[in-house]
Amino acid sequence: MEWWTHLWLNEGYATFVEFMCVEHLFPEYDIWTQFVTDTHNRALELDCLKNSHPIEVPVNQPSEVDEIFDDISYSKGGSVIRMLHNFIGDIDFKKGMNIYLTRHQYSNTFTEDLWKALAEASSKPVGEIMTTWTKQMGFPLIEVQEVKQEGNNRILTLSQQKFWADPKLKSTHQEYNWMVPLTFSTGSLPGKVAHKVLMDKEFLTVTIEDVKPEQWVKVNPGVVGLYRVHYPSQVLAQFIPAIKSKEMPPLDRLGLADDIFALVQAGQATTGDVLLLLQAFVDEDNYTVWSSVSNILGKLNLLMSYTDFHSSFKSYGRIIFTEIEKKLGWEPQPNEGHLQAMLRSLVLNRMVSFDNKETQKEAKRRFELHISKKETIIPDLRSAVYKGVLSVADQQTLDSMLKLYRETDNQEEQDRVARALGAIKAPELMKQVLDFSISTEVRKQDTVLVLISVGMSKDGRELAWNFFKDNWKHFKDNYPSQHVARVIKYIIEDFVTEEKALEVEAFFRDHEFPGTERTVQQSIEQISLNEAWLKRDLVQAKQYLKVY
Repeated sequence: MEWWTHLWLNEGYATFVEFMCVEHLFPEYDIWTQFVTDTHNRALELDCLKNSHPIEVPVNQPSEVDEIFDDISYSKGGSVIRMLHNFIGDIDFKKGMNIYLTRHQYSNTFTEDLWKALAEASSKPVGEIMTTWTKQMGFPLIEVQEVKQEGNNRILTLSQQKFWADPKLKSTHQEYNWMVPLTFSTGSLPGKVAHKVLMDKEFLTVTIEDVKPEQWVKVNPGVVGLYRVHYPSQVLAQFIPAIKSKEMPPLDRLGLADDIFALVQAGQATTGDVLLLLQAFVDEDNYTVWSSVSNILGKLNLLMSYTDFHSSFKSYGRIIFTEIEKKLGWEPQPNEGHLQAMLRSLVLNRMVSFDNKETQKEAKRRFELHISKKETIIPDLRSAVYKGVLSVADQQTLDSMLKLYRETDNQEEQDRVARALGAIKAPELMKQVLDFSISTEVRKQDTVLVLISVGMSKDGRELAWNFFKDNWKHFKDNYPSQHVARVIKYIIEDFVTEEKALEVEAFFRDHEFPGTERTVQQSIEQISLNEAWLKRDLVQAKQYLKVY
């Protein structure tokens, strides 16, 4: 790369290629499905904020690099490369990469040099398209505005506009426009792309042939395009049976859930809409789809903890996860794959977060056998067991857990304990955990894990924030800016009042942490969005959940 400005391509390309290599070597890992939940969605969540930034940002001096190279550079960078690869095709992509590497061997390059090579190989306007994705921040919302049926043809009228997490920003006068590679699939061939088109203007009418009136049409099959999609309610209703029967491929099932949840957060759908949709997933069996459902419910759980009907929401969550927990149980089955083991851990952890008493009881039983050395907990279950037993912990339980941390020389085991400590509910025990986090017994990178885990509950968040303020100089003097930025993000972004947003803003105005400025602003923005979301949907969500 010629200069830091273009280094995003190095990191974004590496993010894309690591998944491509795993897919080639181990297709059974279903790695692109995990890419969507772990990388693609992370980019979308951050890039819809007002305090986001373009992928390619002019860097004037190396000291600016740390703050710019965040999930936008890595996750959004990898996601737009994946979208481009899909648009021009694997053969032309490889041909273009060969041209690029041969032409620029032993020299530094600009981003535009790669676009020229890929355009030459594919005969497509790569530079023109990609400039709209790398030089302006954000991404589009593709709205299905009108749906008509003419014989066996489905006619869709589509529009694009910038997707904002804050609905008040929709009226901004700044113009955004993307050249969007759109793809479509249908109920007749759910796993195939039925139609492709490049959307380069605000409105577009598309005709999809050979679609019967009762069949669904989905935009963005495989969740390859970096955009959200908003469907009319009658179109969403057509998807429900395909989700329940699993006729729709896993990537498309999770993509629908993620899109509607993003619209809920942005005030373009209601919390009740996503709660209704998630009921279609109770018979789901795919790990990554469940991971998406779990993430959505986890975020809702954080928000609902500030209401007087949090217990009703947790009851709803237990119902969603009950069947899959029964199906998987606690014991691994012979010859089961690694995704099944990961799903079991995810389900048990989520049931712990919903205070499922049977899960907590079994976790306690297994933990007592483990510390008495009568029966060792297999590694895949330890996270769920540790969180389960800590969620009902007393002083003795905490002492036993800290003993495990101190006595093991296995870093993975220490990580499990560190991530579990925040499950504790008693304030006096939380304070002990926070003091432990910055003791000499804990590595600096593990301090981050402990603080984040404590900040994942309503009471813990307040304690962790006060702990950070009381020890701000210790954090500034002893931890790198990347670690401090992670701590700041996870312990403050889930507050829900403007009062707290102002408190955070005032604190960081008086206590500077170089390299964390953008993270602070993004977190303050998220607090304001949380408050607006809660006010907007509080009555309706309470009404929906009153039967649970």
